[in-house]
Amino acid sequence: MKKNKTIILGALMGVLLSFSACKEDLLTEITTLNVDRAFSPTGLDARVVNKTGLRLNWNNVFNAETYTIEIFENPDFSGSPARTIENVLTSQLPFTVTGLAGETSYSVRVKAVGPNVSDSKWITATFTTDPEQIFSPVDLATVTARGVTLSWTPGETATTITFSPGNIVHTVTSSEITAGRAVITGLIPETAYTAKLMNGTKTRGTATFTTLLDLGGATAVTPADDLAAIIANAQPGAVLALFGGTYNINADIVINKSISIRGAKPSDKPIINGLIFRVRANAALNIKDLVLNGTGSLNGNQTIIYDEVSDNAYGNLVVEDCIIRNYVKGIIYVNLRTLIESVTYRGNIIHNIECNGGDFVDFRNGLTRTFNFINNTVYNSALARDFFRMDGGGSTNFPTVQSILNISNNTFNNVSNGATRRILYIRLANHQINFTKNILANTEGYYSNQAITTITTMANNNYFNAPNFTASATAGAKNDTGTFTNLNPGFADAANGNFTLANADLRFNQIGAPRWF
Repeated sequence: MKKNKTIILGALMGVLLSFSACKEDLLTEITTLNVDRAFSPTGLDARVVNKTGLRLNWNNVFNAETYTIEIFENPDFSGSPARTIENVLTSQLPFTVTGLAGETSYSVRVKAVGPNVSDSKWITATFTTDPEQIFSPVDLATVTARGVTLSWTPGETATTITFSPGNIVHTVTSSEITAGRAVITGLIPETAYTAKLMNGTKTRGTATFTTLLDLGGATAVTPADDLAAIIANAQPGAVLALFGGTYNINADIVINKSISIRGAKPSDKPIINGLIFRVRANAALNIKDLVLNGTGSLNGNQTIIYDEVSDNAYGNLVVEDCIIRNYVKGIIYVNLRTLIESVTYRGNIIHNIECNGGDFVDFRNGLTRTFNFINNTVYNSALARDFFRMDGGGSTNFPTVQSILNISNNTFNNVSNGATRRILYIRLANHQINFTKNILANTEGYYSNQAITTITTMANNNYFNAPNFTASATAGAKNDTGTFTNLNPGFADAANGNFTLANADLRFNQIGAPRWF
């Protein structure tokens, strides 16, 4: 029996020693993986930048020394590549390829190249470049009521310039190609045009501009004129074209008929000091290309005040491409039983609106069917109050009206900057809010703590140093829980009102006011 126990024990020891040896061999095999080719990179991201450039990024693999990029003008990688770049290092990622053709569909592939191994298999992606942009920015001084001068890189080939609306075609001459300049005539006054510089079927540049007023149909006004008297005496439907210079009003002006007040030349905006608009008699008002400076205004009021009760809808209010600054209480005030067909603020730069005694946009007992706040830049404003305020009194007075608020592509910096300040203090019984593609930067404000506030769409906004829009701890706060980013915009000079974006992702995704892309 003793002999049998000794034999069994010896056998068990042998098995254990054998298993231990196998385990060591297995561990050695796992930690010293030998392959005969490089691993393929993963996560290839191909993104078009600056119209005709390509930014590539991918995940590095451990046995790659360099990478090779090939770009083809076909989907099946047949024939010779249009571009080959070798010896790309991981430290160069993301890697940018420049000088590709515009409006062209490409296929790109990347492989890893390692030492003493075969190259990896290719990973692939496709992309389409944007139309080229060799047009120079339109010199507004060359824009007239019926024409414009367009410029591009001298010597660059083009065949035509097309204009829409109207499907107008200008054939580019050899002398215009040499000069990189074409003088266009025969356009229609007060028309927003898109011009495309074409080389055959390929777009080489795109420019937008709006032709000026035909002063034959407008009342020309200069700083030497009595602007207040001209407004008071204007006929319904009048267009007042203000030439550049300074107009010192320092008074409240009644608007009791539908009129348009605009700068004669967008490149030379007239400065109007101390003007308060008091809108009455269901009037429509169109304001464009003015600098409205609240310094010197009576009683430190809002820029525009709806000053008369009416059960019939006021005409549209449009404030476009203006600079509005230094008003004490806000930019619009609707405290009476007033219904406005629509209100639109578009393309404005608004700053230093103190909001002492009023909110930035302030509806108390009236409302508008549609409120559009689009492509504006607002900074250093509403530091003591809420930003968009629409009280329930509007719904009480107009219970059947739904108010739609569209707030998109705006740049907000240092607005409603306080832990108790709300951007959307909306208490209408029947409303919808669409809040998309805005930049909110450098503010402790938050959206709203009102249960009735209805944000129908909230998407693709960017919050920088603005934590309370996504994580406010205020009771009942509405936080953005959808698709958003927290990127640093890299404003060029925020202190001096230059919000040009340094962040490539925000530019690429077109977040904020377009003037800063």
